[in-house]
Amino acid sequence: MTNWKQIFCSLCLLSVMSASFGLEVTMSQATIEVARGDDVTLTCNFKPKKNENNLVIITWTGDADETSGQKVLFGNYYSNGNTDIGSDYKGKAFIETDLTAKASKLTLKEVTLKESRSIRCFVQIPGDIEGKSSDTTFLLVQVAPSRPVCKVKGTAEYGHNINLTCVSEEGSPTPTYKWERYDFRDVIQAFPIKTTEKDGVLSLVNVSMETSGYYICESTNKVGSAKCNMTLTVMPPSMNFATIGIVAGCVVGAIVIIIVIICCCRRRKQKQKLKDYEMENQVVEYEDKPPVENAEDGNTDNVAISEDRTYKAGSDDLKNHYDDRRGSRDNLNEGGRDDLRDRYDDRRDRYDDRRGSRDDLRDRYDDRRDRYDDRRGSRDDLRDRYDERRGSRDDLRDRYDDRRGSRDDLRDRYDERRGSRDDLRDRYDDRRDRYDERRGSRDDLRDRYDERRGSRDDLRDRYDDQRDLYR
Repeated sequence: MTNWKQIFCSLCLLSVMSASFGLEVTMSQATIEVARGDDVTLTCNFKPKKNENNLVIITWTGDADETSGQKVLFGNYYSNGNTDIGSDYKGKAFIETDLTAKASKLTLKEVTLKESRSIRCFVQIPGDIEGKSSDTTFLLVQVAPSRPVCKVKGTAEYGHNINLTCVSEEGSPTPTYKWERYDFRDVIQAFPIKTTEKDGVLSLVNVSMETSGYYICESTNKVGSAKCNMTLTVMPPSMNFATIGIVAGCVVGAIVIIIVIICCCRRRKQKQKLKDYEMENQVVEYEDKPPVENAEDGNTDNVAISEDRTYKAGSDDLKNHYDDRRGSRDNLNEGGRDDLRDRYDDRRDRYDDRRGSRDDLRDRYDDRRDRYDDRRGSRDDLRDRYDERRGSRDDLRDRYDDRRGSRDDLRDRYDERRGSRDDLRDRYDDRRDRYDERRGSRDDLRDRYDERRGSRDDLRDRYDDQRDLYR
């Protein structure tokens, strides 16, 4: 009889000790890593103070993250069989609860970066408010870095300080950045002195021509990597090709306008000189007329005077002079007629001389004009040669850019293939890890079952011992 009392007291003591601890909630894992787009299941275990409870409420939420600062509600489970899923996760989140096993599972389909946060399981049981009512596990959604964007902040001129920035919009865990520098022969080079690199920002101090080169930034995390590249060309101060082109065009245009004005002025002066010369020198020509018979002495004179008026200014004087000569024609003898002819020949010779000098001026003007045309043609030839050389230089630059672009394309294709291979390897590792986790959880359940079975056997042995003592 005494043994039965002792057994009953020990059982009551055990029940009191188990009830004194209160509610205890634990998550199966402290941290879970999963790739974006995969499914994940989180398990929450709870031990109430009483085995039988009229009402049990289990709430799954996501704590506020650093990006948005807002909490996320996945859903609630009620022991009467109802389940409420949050409006943002209908068809995406599923809650399964086994009150007998005291376990609740949250399954998320095709996780995104929004779910990368601490997931909390909160259990509410009326009358069981002591103990630990909630627990969390951190869900890390892994995303490969997106293609970073490379930029230059500052003016790339001699003596200036500039920053090269590299930022990936996506990436989980947060990617790390690394800069490399190559010359135009695709040979890696060390950074200049006093160069610093931090969080994707490469700071270059007192840049010069030696700072120019081909810079590559690589963004990396445990899921994958991506690259961006840029060509840095450091120029002398205020060396802007657009400004140089505008200034050169203005200078050339001003020179052409000045040359045209000078040529017009010279041509106008030459025309004015020719006009003044012709006005000052009037030409008179004398020609023989048919013989006229003299009634008094019966001699025939072959003297003819003709007048050619070149300008209207001296026409009246020449006509009067002709009349005087004609009046005195009868008194002329053979010697006077010879004097008139000599005077006529002298005037004609002078006219020829003056006409020849005018032709000389015209020839000189034509020579100068030809020389000007020759110089203008040679200048045009030089300009054409300059344009040809500039075009060939642009062609070489374009060919260099094309080759560099093709090299970048090959490098990107290699990186993409390497990234896809890494993705396949990571997915295989994730599946293997999930298989190992499930196998481990099954082993844990088996161990717990063996422990409980062993404790039950111990109780039975103790009961048999006490029973034997009682007998």
